[in-house]
Amino acid sequence: MTQPLIPDYLMGYLDGLVPPRPPEMQAMEAYAEKIKFPIIGPASGYLCYQVARMIGARRIFELGSGYGYSTAWFAKAVSENGGGEVFHVVWDESLSQQARQHLAVLGYDGIIKYHVGEAVQTLRNTAGPFDLIFNDINKEGYADSLPVIAEKLRPGGVLVVDNMLWHGNIFDEKDKSPATTGVRKLTEMLIHSPDWIMALVPVRDGVAVAYKR
Repeated sequence: MTQPLIPDYLMGYLDGLVPPRPPEMQAMEAYAEKIKFPIIGPASGYLCYQVARMIGARRIFELGSGYGYSTAWFAKAVSENGGGEVFHVVWDESLSQQARQHLAVLGYDGIIKYHVGEAVQTLRNTAGPFDLIFNDINKEGYADSLPVIAEKLRPGGVLVVDNMLWHGNIFDEKDKSPATTGVRKLTEMLIHSPDWIMALVPVRDGVAVAYKR
């Protein structure tokens, strides 16, 4: 299917409700628009920031961080919560370097821990617990990542997962691709497990917010 699920006028309205961002974040948004890089965008980013603030998150781990846009929202929250750590993890060294430059300009150097490598294995090798874990890895790996996430997330912590509507592909019964199957399976795991309370917020491409009991 791969189509926009939210009309442009509605997404524009939601993004317009987000308070003004610093110039560096606006530059990151403009760059994503120019090269069609799939950042989470202002409305989803602000949701992530809000959740992190609400639970007083001081330790956050990102599984798949891109060039640091979502990291900036989480770092803002952690900074306002009194300080802590945000783990930025990507496979690509060039993305990590871009993130370092952007986040330094934003003044978050002392909060961010940078790692270049496979995200789930990096989480497995990193001491927990975490207050919030953000998951935006390759979708075929979504379901297999959940046991590791559950182990590292504290009780009362929150898992945030991007692309849970997967451009509408989850509604195509003929789509049995590994990525679409991974999104469907993770959704079922979070909904049916007694260990999680999950809601799917239909912003941008769908954001799951799951509370660990």
